[in-house]
Amino acid sequence: MISSIAQYWIDKLVDGSPVGKALSLSVEGAAIDRVTLAMPISHDIMTTPGVMHGGMLATLIDTAGAAASASGVIEEDKVTGGATTHLSVAYFVPARTDVVAIAAVVHRSRTSTMTDVAVSDSDGRLVARGQVTSRIFH
Repeated sequence: MISSIAQYWIDKLVDGSPVGKALSLSVEGAAIDRVTLAMPISHDIMTTPGVMHGGMLATLIDTAGAAASASGVIEEDKVTGGATTHLSVAYFVPARTDVVAIAAVVHRSRTSTMTDVAVSDSDGRLVARGQVTSRIFH
């Protein structure tokens, strides 16, 4: 189970941010070092009719990585925020449906995390994959 401070940071990243609201992001699940976010497709985030813009997928990957980074913080860490220091994205097939990102931290230190993120469409196809390195501020 994640700490209350971890939940606070996840909520702030997803529900409390203008980007999270604009993309209608929602938290589907959260555990220490693993967060699942959902993003519905809409006309506003398409690059061509019926295809989600790659930048929206990159933003989802970035946000999911940050949320997974936040999922492991505890009160004693006295976290004041965080930032992405590196983002890498590979695209495989066009996203034409709602998507889900599963972010799993693969390395954690007191000041940084590295997270792998897989994005799948409603049919379970892998749409994109990313890696996010996050800095944790104290």
